This record gives sequence, C-alpha cells and structure tokens, in this order.
Amino acid sequence: MERLRELRRAKGFSQIKMQMLTGIDQSDYSKIECGKRQLSFEQCKRVALALDTSMDYLAGLTDDPNPYPRAK
Repeated sequence: MERLRELRRAKGFSQIKMQMLTGIDQSDYSKIECGKRQLSFEQCKRVALALDTSMDYLAGLTDDPNPYPRAK
C-alpha cells in the first residue's frame, strides 16, 4: 500500500488525520499502510474519498490517481 502512504503524505495528512476522516483507528491504519492488514471495501471507499482518488488507483488497477466523476 505504498500508494496509500504517498497520497497521504502528499496531502500533508497524518495518520491521526486519516483516522478523523475515515473512522479507521490510527493503529489499524498504520497496519494497512505497512501491508499487515487489508482494507475492507467500505474502508477503501472512505480512504479514496478522503484522499481524493479512486479505489482503482489504491488497488493498483490504474496509474491515474485522479478520482472518477462523482455521481450526483
């Protein structure tokens, strides 16, 4: 999950800030970034929204970090 760490740092967010934005406990978030824990679908969605990216980018399915247009 190197992309996750890179995006978070590029936004200037700490892991505590990510906890506040996503509801994922900081210690669990740290484990996710280190690859010791996997994101659930819902967690991945919340992280993608917080980091303004797509779930596909977080999963490594695309190299474009830009989010898709949001449904209204």
